[in-house]
Amino acid sequence: MLEMQHVTKRFGTFTALNDLTMTVPRGCVYGLVGPNGAGKTTAIRHLTGVYRQDSGLVSMEGVPIYENEALKSRIGFIPDEIFFFPSASVSDMRTFYKGMYPHFDDDLYHRLREVFQLPENGPIRRFSKGMQKQAAFHLAMCLRPDVLILDEPVDGLDPVMRRQVWSILLSDVASREATVLVSSHNLRELEDICDHVGIMDKGAMLLERSLADMQGSTVKVQLVGDVPEGLNVLHESQSGRLRTLVVRGSAKEVGERVEAMNPAYFDVLPLSLEEIFIYELGGVDYAIKEIVL
Repeated sequence: MLEMQHVTKRFGTFTALNDLTMTVPRGCVYGLVGPNGAGKTTAIRHLTGVYRQDSGLVSMEGVPIYENEALKSRIGFIPDEIFFFPSASVSDMRTFYKGMYPHFDDDLYHRLREVFQLPENGPIRRFSKGMQKQAAFHLAMCLRPDVLILDEPVDGLDPVMRRQVWSILLSDVASREATVLVSSHNLRELEDICDHVGIMDKGAMLLERSLADMQGSTVKVQLVGDVPEGLNVLHESQSGRLRTLVVRGSAKEVGERVEAMNPAYFDVLPLSLEEIFIYELGGVDYAIKEIVL
């Protein structure tokens, strides 16, 4: 289990993390989302032991991560900006990682060559962005990490390779109970793979829970008729006679209250992760604004 407890990090006068608390359960796929500048990458750099917090605790299985060589050898990390040594080939990086990670799996390395089909000996710096990202995945999976942390992991990959990468990751989670933390702006993809989600804003955790609980506690209601009193409405819009409401509450509870009003028509629908993101942040002045051009 990865934990950040009341973590604060400042760069000069700028507070990047503000009393951040988050918990990533073992064996889950955790999606970390938030607007640009929310502090996601800074949080990730603490979880990988790159940054040391000003205050609070960053731990894995209750043990602090920073400057802990044994723990860091169990963590794989693919950053948004991929870095390899300037003249290194995939084969060179394989040799480098084998010297640092005791569980590097040579058999898996050779099996994944059939998936990624990258040149073994050419400099990685000459690869396209997508090929560099594939090289990072090829090597990271072979580390056999207990925890894999990914920052915008499939950016630059074509649709087929994106699906291939997610398939490999989910297979690893299922077979070894590995833990995966993914930070991405592609909420549609995260919804397909994540079972836990944390939404950050301004360096703090706005909302954190399982995706099933998150989708079960807020619903979309479409109706023709009057809106029942007492509903916790987060957002309302109207097209003709049809009203669309985003309401805090379970589908059963909200549906019963709407049905009691005998509307001409109504339907209660689940929200997508993208809609949850928009409406939760809308409550903290991050709503989409109407601009007249």
